[in-house]
Amino acid sequence: MRHVHAFGDDALGDLDAVGLADALREGRIGRAELVEAAIARTEAVDPVLNGLAYAAFQQARAAAEGKPAEGFFGGVPTFIKDNIDVAGQPTMHGTDAWTPWHAAGNSEFTELFLATGLNSVGKTQLSEFGFSASAEHPRLGPVRNPWNTEFSAGASSSGSGAFVAAGVVPIAHGNDGGGSIRIPAACNGLIGLKPSRGRLPLDPTLRRMPVGIVTNGVLTRSVRDTAAFYREAERIWRNRKLAPVGDVTAPGRRRLRIAVLTRSVMRECSPEMRELTLKSAGLLEELGHRVEHVDEPPVPASFVDDFVLYWGFLALAQVRIGRRTFGDTFDRTRLDSLTLGLERHSARNLHRLPFAIARLRRLRRRTAEFFGAYDAILTPTLADETPRIGHLAPVDYRQVIDRLIDWVAFTPLQNVTGEPALSLPLAQSSDGMPVGMMLSADMGQEALLLELAYELEEARPWARIQAAEPTA
Repeated sequence: MRHVHAFGDDALGDLDAVGLADALREGRIGRAELVEAAIARTEAVDPVLNGLAYAAFQQARAAAEGKPAEGFFGGVPTFIKDNIDVAGQPTMHGTDAWTPWHAAGNSEFTELFLATGLNSVGKTQLSEFGFSASAEHPRLGPVRNPWNTEFSAGASSSGSGAFVAAGVVPIAHGNDGGGSIRIPAACNGLIGLKPSRGRLPLDPTLRRMPVGIVTNGVLTRSVRDTAAFYREAERIWRNRKLAPVGDVTAPGRRRLRIAVLTRSVMRECSPEMRELTLKSAGLLEELGHRVEHVDEPPVPASFVDDFVLYWGFLALAQVRIGRRTFGDTFDRTRLDSLTLGLERHSARNLHRLPFAIARLRRLRRRTAEFFGAYDAILTPTLADETPRIGHLAPVDYRQVIDRLIDWVAFTPLQNVTGEPALSLPLAQSSDGMPVGMMLSADMGQEALLLELAYELEEARPWARIQAAEPTA
């Protein structure tokens, strides 16, 4: 099918968030104009892409017509992923397993996110509880990729990824517990940074997790938007245990030692992913970086089983305390087969969980040693090309978990170790779909990744959906 995007000559144009913020400050556009453009664009593409979980159009209009927004992005429209609370809006976590009720207040991250001046137009879809890397709920329907609607938009931050790529808004919230920012970034041709553990605030429940795999963040179309968001977020809320991100506005001067991996702990990536990764490594070499090919990742063979068991433990918690968390209308029979299959897997293997958690916690020692020799690691974001809708549909648990493990082979490591990782749209597959390349670095080194991203963006500008040839 043809590309689906909303870029046009309205107030949003094709500006990124920084460009819109500049235009607002200079009086070239108004906040109300931007909101109306974002609403119109949402209504134009959502019937096809299915990225909208909740429309907060009236709230966004009221915010645009109220007192001038504070914060650098004051008045730039955005979306918030539907797994964190926004006051007065439902939080459904990508499922329809209970009757919606409205949150009493904002989550800690929502407060920070909106304090940057962003104006949320609504909430975006995700896979059920964020467990799958493709949002294909049996009743809510799949979130489709704007580059080709026969393909997945990735997940779990699927609606945010699809809407930013399609030009509905320039920046949107995502969060990442196993690749959920980086995967939709790779599938939709975006920039997706999973920050270091503790870089941005989390709700108390997530802070109490035995292994803190979840982080909040954003999806954008430009490196400067990502860098500006982290600069502004840091001015509002700072974790002083981490090196500051600061104001990163240009490539760095230092030449880096970069390891290149095309093999995950399980498998070699597909031939096309390997070829594109090696081309990206070649570009880094052309730019003067010292690139070294590494055969094996610094990860034990037990990693996959341990991560899946821990993932299942999170599903077990959601299912077993569903009524307490979501109310008496919670109906586990309405959950998809992946959520229920993960719950069963964890329940059967609960005796192994303490050992799995202990091994996962020890992984940081291995990767810290690895980063003693290298400044960054380059891998493909995903082991294979973006799949078509249906390939990862939660129909049969065993089938879908095997396919997920096979595809999402590189991203979960940094969730466990807490290190930052960044997906950049450096390549395209033979069928014209975006392909992400992932750069990871040591704890607290987001600034290094952003400097490298600026350099790569200048050297190899990304493909733009509005300029690309339509796909059949």
